[in-house]
Amino acid sequence: METTRRDFIKKVGLTGLAAMSFPGILSANDSDERQNDISKNKGLTFLFQGDSITDGNRTRDNDWNHVLGHGYANLIASRLWYDHIDKAFMFYNRGVSGNRVKDLETRWQQDALDLKPDVLSILIGVNDVIAIVEGWNPDSIEQFEATFRKILNRTKEALPGTLIVLCEPFILPLGWVNKKNEIWQSEIPKRQKIVKQLAESYNAVLVELQKPFTDACKKAPANYWIWDGVHPMPAGHELIARLWIKEVAKKLTFLNK
Repeated sequence: METTRRDFIKKVGLTGLAAMSFPGILSANDSDERQNDISKNKGLTFLFQGDSITDGNRTRDNDWNHVLGHGYANLIASRLWYDHIDKAFMFYNRGVSGNRVKDLETRWQQDALDLKPDVLSILIGVNDVIAIVEGWNPDSIEQFEATFRKILNRTKEALPGTLIVLCEPFILPLGWVNKKNEIWQSEIPKRQKIVKQLAESYNAVLVELQKPFTDACKKAPANYWIWDGVHPMPAGHELIARLWIKEVAKKLTFLNK
């Protein structure tokens, strides 16, 4: 019987498909043998980490229609893959819906360090505030910062050459946020401030998102950009993707087409 496309993908797996589709790309376990130094701007691995905004309902198998999710991570990967065919880039999405910063720490070895990314993007913080709103054993702002620093310290120690990208958590006043707006307006800015401080401390690229989303509401209503106060609409994901590429390209200038 003729092998179907889906069966073929399952058989060769993510690594095999990547190696065939993008010559020179091997599995994370073989990354020591790769020549994917950022200065060579070829064979780079990009990793997106975070919560449901990053997750984007991604599949947990090797289905390339959905493996990167349906949000900004997929948009970024699609554009950079198209614009830089000769670069042999590889993209991974390891966002997990519902995650807080302490959840990232728990799975950091397997879902981040073991993948040995050259560019590591993190967007986290909204669920840490939801835990306060809903009373789900929330962490203090001090715990949030300390755990985030542990993650970044581990990354710097294990992968000193990795470019870190920190995305600012954001909200708009509608839906979920409007139910307890005072808490949101008090707690989100605290985490935004920490992300900005961490970006400076760790020489990371900062992608500011709160002001761009707020400014976008001058062009269209808030629910055009974010449907529930937290999760972006398609246009909102495109906004993130454009800003991400713009800011990262300031460090990785070869991304400018």
